[in-house]
Amino acid sequence: MKKKINLQKMKEANKIKTFVGLGNFDSKYSNTKHNAGYWIVDELSKRFSEKFQTSRQSYVYAINKKYNIVLIKPTTGMNLSGIAVKQVCNKWKISPSNIFVILDDIDLPLGSIRIKPEGGDGCHKGLESVLNHMGTKKIPRIRFGIAASDQIRPSEKYVLKPFRKKDENSVSQMIYQTADAIQFLIDNGIQKTMNKFN
Repeated sequence: MKKKINLQKMKEANKIKTFVGLGNFDSKYSNTKHNAGYWIVDELSKRFSEKFQTSRQSYVYAINKKYNIVLIKPTTGMNLSGIAVKQVCNKWKISPSNIFVILDDIDLPLGSIRIKPEGGDGCHKGLESVLNHMGTKKIPRIRFGIAASDQIRPSEKYVLKPFRKKDENSVSQMIYQTADAIQFLIDNGIQKTMNKFN
């Protein structure tokens, strides 16, 4: 039986890093490009051998005590992701600088990662919701490029379709590379990670 994790001690340490993968929780969206954030935290949960647990609030979560991290998948739907992030911050008293939002980016080519410590929403509705609910732009974000063809407009249709068969290997490589970047970030901080992976 798995040993119960003392969340209070994690809160008191005030060093919790939370990685929020943005996506749509409904299974019909599971293979669509807009769920890239989910794919990354799913890969991290496998690496850390931690299963997602349900909560009474608007997210599922996985905790790794060794590295003092929490993985989050909002269950609100993409455009209301900020509700879940606010709930997580309130529950575990996490500062905005330790909330790392992982999201798809239609303006970056497939194969690109962009990590920034703060900034605007880049017209991404999920990130917009997070920034609005948190009341600050000083929230780190990890963007996963999903532009794999010239037909990326209208964007609202492109992001809700799966990748083409011929792009699947590249997508798998980018999932692993993005997860590698996050593991590096946990040990080395955001600045060194930006220098290495951007």
